[in-house]
Amino acid sequence: MTTTPSPQLLPDRQEPPRRSKPLWRNRDYNILWISRSLTEVGFNASTMAFPLLVLAVTGSPGTAGLVQGVNAAAQLAAGLPAGTLVDRWNRKAVMLACEAVRTVALVWLVWLIWTDAVAVWHMAVVAAVLGMCSALFDPAEEASLPHVVPPDQLATAVSMNHARNSIGNLIGTSLSGALFGVKRVLPFVADALTHVVSFCMLLFVRLPKPARPEEGAPPANFRRETLEGLKWVWGHRLIRVTALCAIAVNFLFQVLYLVIIVVAQQGGVPAAQIGVMAAMFGAGGLLGALVAPRLYARCGPRLSVVLTFWVMAALAPVTLATGNGIVMGLVLAGIAFLAPTANTAISTYQLLTTPDRLRGRLSGVIGLVAGVSAALGPMIGGLLMEIAGARWAILLSTLGIAVLAVTVTLNPTLRSFATPDATQPTEDAPGPR
Repeated sequence: MTTTPSPQLLPDRQEPPRRSKPLWRNRDYNILWISRSLTEVGFNASTMAFPLLVLAVTGSPGTAGLVQGVNAAAQLAAGLPAGTLVDRWNRKAVMLACEAVRTVALVWLVWLIWTDAVAVWHMAVVAAVLGMCSALFDPAEEASLPHVVPPDQLATAVSMNHARNSIGNLIGTSLSGALFGVKRVLPFVADALTHVVSFCMLLFVRLPKPARPEEGAPPANFRRETLEGLKWVWGHRLIRVTALCAIAVNFLFQVLYLVIIVVAQQGGVPAAQIGVMAAMFGAGGLLGALVAPRLYARCGPRLSVVLTFWVMAALAPVTLATGNGIVMGLVLAGIAFLAPTANTAISTYQLLTTPDRLRGRLSGVIGLVAGVSAALGPMIGGLLMEIAGARWAILLSTLGIAVLAVTVTLNPTLRSFATPDATQPTEDAPGPR
C-alpha cells in the first residue's frame, strides 16, 4: 500500500524572484525623463541667451551678471521652504503648476521682446520666477523617482538623469547662440515650447497621492516640518557624510574647471582649443553618466566615492606639465568621468534610506547647500589665482583634494557605506546616529 507524503514533509517550492521590466519599458519614468530632457534643452538655451539679451538692451556686462544672479539667488532662497512644501503637497500637481507658471512667464517675456518693450526689471522678474519654479520642481521630481522606478533600478535611473542634464546642456547651449543670432526672441520661444510639451506629458505620469495625516497627528507647522528635514539630514550620520562628499566633489569641480581654463589661456592655448576643452569636459561627464550604472555595480558605493577624489587628485597636476589644449581637455574629461558614479552612489543611498514623507526636504537641503558650494567654487578659484597665480592655484587645489581623498578613504562612517536593503521599509528607520 502506497502512502502519500503529508503536506508538511513536501519540500517548499520557492518561486523565482520576479525581475523588473527594463527601464526603457517603464512608461512613467520615460515620460519624466523625456519631458525633463526637453526642458533642460530649453533652459540652457534661454540661460545662455539671457546675458546676451541684457547686453543688447543695456550694453552693461554688470547688469547682465546681475540678472543671471537673480535666477540663482531665487532658487537658493526658495530651496529650503520648497522642500517642505513638496512633502506637504501633491508632487505631480507641483510639477504641473511649475511648468504652467514657467510657460506664462516666458510667454510674457517673449511678448515684451517681440514688441521691443522689454526692460531689465522684466528680465529680472522672469529670472526670479524661473529660479523659484526650479526650486520646487527639482525636489518634487527627485522625491517622485522611487515611486516610478523599482529599487533595483534606482541607481540606473539616477545616472540616466545625470546623462539627461548633460545632454540638455550640450544641445541647449549649442542652439542658443544660433537661435539668438537669427532673432533674439527665439531661445525664449524654444524654452516656452519645451515647458508646454512637458506640461502635457506630465499629465500622463502616474504618481500616488500624498498620504492623509494620521488621526491625532499634530497640526501642520511649517517651521517644525522644515526643522524635521534638517534634523534628518544632520542626524543620520551616513547621509550627512555622503552629502558632504557630494558637495565637496561638486565644489572642487567648479574650482578646477575655472583654474584649468585660466591656466590654458595664460599659457597661450588658442581660443578654439579652449572651446574644445570645455566640450571635452561636458563629453566626459556625459560618458561617465552613461557608464555610471555599471561602474557603480562593479565598484560599490564606497569605492565609487573614494576613486573620484583620488582620480581628481592625480589628474589635476598633469595640466601643469603640458601646454596642449587637447591634453588639458582630456584631463578635464577624466576628472568629469567619475563624478556621475559618485553622485549616483550617494543619491541612490539617500533616496532609498530617507522616508518618502521627508524626501522633498532632503532634496531641498541638499540642493541648497550644493547650490551655495557651486556658487562659491568659481569665487574661491578666482581668489586663489589672484593671490597665488593660476599654477599655484592648481597645486593648492590638488593638495586640498588629496587631503580630502585621504579623509574619505579613512573615514570610519564610509566603511559601512553600502546600498541599503530596498525591501525593508524606511518610514520608521531613524538610521545610524
